[in-house]
Amino acid sequence: MAVRHRLTSVETVLEDGSWLFTVRDGRGDEEEVILVPCHDDDREPVEAWINRCTHEDQRLHREDVGAVIRDGEIVCPKHGSMFETCSGYCDNGEAADTTLVDVEIAVEDGAVYLTDDDVSFLREGGTSDDDGDEGPSSSSHIQF
Repeated sequence: MAVRHRLTSVETVLEDGSWLFTVRDGRGDEEEVILVPCHDDDREPVEAWINRCTHEDQRLHREDVGAVIRDGEIVCPKHGSMFETCSGYCDNGEAADTTLVDVEIAVEDGAVYLTDDDVSFLREGGTSDDDGDEGPSSSSHIQF
């Protein structure tokens, strides 16, 4: 069983709209993970997803703006595909019929904990391999 790590509070995720952290996966690679609000009474108030569009290797959460969320969906800044915050499923655009990769978390007493046996917590925030990336060259029809 993985060591349980306290990430942040539900309140912080709800106020900020998303929260970014970095884990190490079983292959030793660093992966960014985003916490996003989930407004479904049958689920936890926060969900965790690998910070990558399923269509292309495109970050959904960027350090400068966070994740763009509209009507309960995370918007890919490059092509405009939209992923449900609670299920990770996309039913439109280039990423249609795919689902974001989830990371297991638990919410207890207003705190969010990383509980996924397949990853280990490294740090709050993103990876350090941005290489001057200033974001995607958007071909999306959605305006931010």
